[in-house]
Amino acid sequence: MKKISLTGPESAGKSTLAAQLAAHYGSVFVPEYAREYLEKNGARYALPDLEAIAHGQLAAEDVAAAHATGLLFCDTDLLVLKIWAENAFGACPAWILAALARPRYALTLLLAPTCPGRPTRCASTPTRPSAGTFTGCTWPSCKAGAGPLPKSVGHPPSAWRRPPRP
Repeated sequence: MKKISLTGPESAGKSTLAAQLAAHYGSVFVPEYAREYLEKNGARYALPDLEAIAHGQLAAEDVAAAHATGLLFCDTDLLVLKIWAENAFGACPAWILAALARPRYALTLLLAPTCPGRPTRCASTPTRPSAGTFTGCTWPSCKAGAGPLPKSVGHPPSAWRRPPRP
């Protein structure tokens, strides 16, 4: 089984692409744990919250790996949390830096913010400009004004889900 990480800024399309790739390859994907965590605990957070999110993301990946069929697509990774911690608090916990030094993924896809932002249910980076300021997207789903992504379901133990077949 190979893990593939989708990393990049908010509203880059990580969730959409992870779901589409998992559907295409008949496997599962791991939703971004931060969304569910912040919805449950509120949008205000401290460094211990980011560490809890990092642990939750890794645990969700481990649970989902048992259900993947050859490839596991991960909607975000510790690199995003490292940048988030450094931006919000000026430092990243040492254990996250150590984990980033160990190979975890067979491939990491870096996405750029090329799609207009879709509103999220929580503001994880309230000091940042609105993701909706990004323009120039040529993806058909963006042009068609696709609605919000489906809500992630339970993290862990049900942190994974198989996307619906087309």
